[in-house]
Amino acid sequence: QVQLVESGGGLVQPGGSLTLSCVGSVLTLDYYAVGWFRQAPGKERERVSCISGATGAATYADSVKGRFTISRDNARNAVDLQMNNLKPEDPARYYCATDETQHCPISDHTILGSRGPGTQVTVSA
Repeated sequence: QVQLVESGGGLVQPGGSLTLSCVGSVLTLDYYAVGWFRQAPGKERERVSCISGATGAATYADSVKGRFTISRDNARNAVDLQMNNLKPEDPARYYCATDETQHCPISDHTILGSRGPGTQVTVSA
């Protein structure tokens, strides 16, 4: 099973910023598409962003476009999610995942089956 470890969550005020990191402990991530998704209490898991392994192209949910940026840091074997202008609707536990293919989006099967710990993002004044 692919092991990805999320970190970087925390408590910020509305309008604040956080950078989440997804690090591969076994898999070398730079070849593969990696996606971030989130789940708030009582809600379904929601895709947030994905970066392609083939082209490096990024996709975003409409709710985060213009505020979030996904990028790779190959030296750290990581995929980061820079989150700016955080809003009250952004709090959730954030997870990363890969299908071990080069293409976005990450499959429903992988997202629903992910059992990583995630990292909690809280937005509160």
